[in-house]
Amino acid sequence: MESKARILGHGMHPLLIVFPLGLLSTAVILDIVHLVTGSEGATVLSFWLIALGVIGGLVAAIPGFIDWLAIIPANTRAKSVGLIHGVGNVIVVVLFALSWYLRRDAEPGFRMAGRPDTLALLLSFAGFVLALVTGWLGGELIERLGIAVHDGAHPNAPNSLSGRPAAENTESAI
Repeated sequence: MESKARILGHGMHPLLIVFPLGLLSTAVILDIVHLVTGSEGATVLSFWLIALGVIGGLVAAIPGFIDWLAIIPANTRAKSVGLIHGVGNVIVVVLFALSWYLRRDAEPGFRMAGRPDTLALLLSFAGFVLALVTGWLGGELIERLGIAVHDGAHPNAPNSLSGRPAAENTESAI
């Protein structure tokens, strides 16, 4: 069940999700830094990281949705897990988008407000916790259920750029 949305021989969704996960997680860390130190700079960085993370999450969702529709067989545990993973990640993006919206300044230009309120922080913390769960579900899809894994994949499979099937054996280490 190889991914349908691919780049350079690999599924696009697993390549793209690292960006929103990293950006949104770092935003939460900076929110904690702000709470501990009072750093206004941390809140400005968190504001922009959330904006970029939300955009990245929307971009990563497209190939994930394509793969969910195209490669996961109906009426399987994988289809259900994939649905929960996808819907959960939409909720993650919405929670962070709401947190970002509450942080913005009312003035034109989308400047960051000086300090996020309690609701904005709770939304981003809830989004982070939910992202841990949905990330685990994504790992379950690939590692346990074999979704988006090349047919015949094995430790000596040829390089994905070679054009040869994964089931072929190669002695090359790279």
